[in-house]
Amino acid sequence: MNLTEEHQEASCVHSNVSCLGTSGDVLLYMAAAVVVTVTVCGNLLVIISICHFKQLQTPTNFVLLSLAMADFLVGVIVMPLYFTVLINSQRCFDILYCTMFHLAGFYLTCLSIYNVTLIAVDRYLALSNPFHYSMKVTVNVTLRIIAILWLYSLIYNVVLLYYNGNITDMKANITCGECFVKVNTVWAIVDLIIVFVLPCSIIIFIYLNIFAIAKKHANKIRSVRKCPKVNNSNMASERKAAKTLGVLVAVFLLCLVPYYVSAFIEVYFRNRSVHVAVSVTLTLIYLNSSINPIIYALFYPWFQRSFKIIITLKICRTESSVLHVLAQET
Repeated sequence: MNLTEEHQEASCVHSNVSCLGTSGDVLLYMAAAVVVTVTVCGNLLVIISICHFKQLQTPTNFVLLSLAMADFLVGVIVMPLYFTVLINSQRCFDILYCTMFHLAGFYLTCLSIYNVTLIAVDRYLALSNPFHYSMKVTVNVTLRIIAILWLYSLIYNVVLLYYNGNITDMKANITCGECFVKVNTVWAIVDLIIVFVLPCSIIIFIYLNIFAIAKKHANKIRSVRKCPKVNNSNMASERKAAKTLGVLVAVFLLCLVPYYVSAFIEVYFRNRSVHVAVSVTLTLIYLNSSINPIIYALFYPWFQRSFKIIITLKICRTESSVLHVLAQET
């Protein structure tokens, strides 16, 4: 017994780096598990809240539901494999798993970008023309648009991976510790424009207009103090909603922009430092799926109330779906 212990100790001292690496890996796996748990549980709470409480089933919230579903799938499908490969660089995966990982990663990232764009468009319409918005932008219309976005994103990313040989010739793209995607220069530019430049330009342009409209509304409220309080309250409510969603969009852009800049540079300059930059910034994109529920918890009172109802199991009561989770001012 003593000889065995001495042999194990000598072995550990001889491979000191390996022993430290193993203990470090345990900490990294624990951190990854925490991130995945926060992502899955946080977004699941958002999904349950909007699906269950009828008061929350508005066009804007259904777009948030679509974003939460995409973030939830990132936590369930993409994050586990991504963090495993990131921590254990020698881990091997089969072809099917690697293909599904890339398809899900590309698909859900694209979907999140267009959901955030749709959120910006929704807030712009609500602020610029409230009457037209309430008449035309119904729940059914919003659900159709969301369904089109999900289908479009899937078709686009299947085509992207297929025409770059990432589906038909997946064996050539797999080695132990790596499961990479090859995209030629033309497709890289097309993807940059469709998934990054175009939607981000729309988001920035719309939010500049939103803040201009919000400022105009604020000036109107100050100049017409004698107007009915309800109208002022509605204006203030729309402005507050736009600012809150502006935080969501700003954080999303901060997580998104570094990755696409790094990925575009990698097309022309393939070296280790750029590859490391792409890996780090890709982690930032996936972490955004964990950050979104935290933003909801900090800035949305309805999420805080519905969260309390869910964790106290009041959601199991009869007619809990008609409980009021929205404050009158929000």
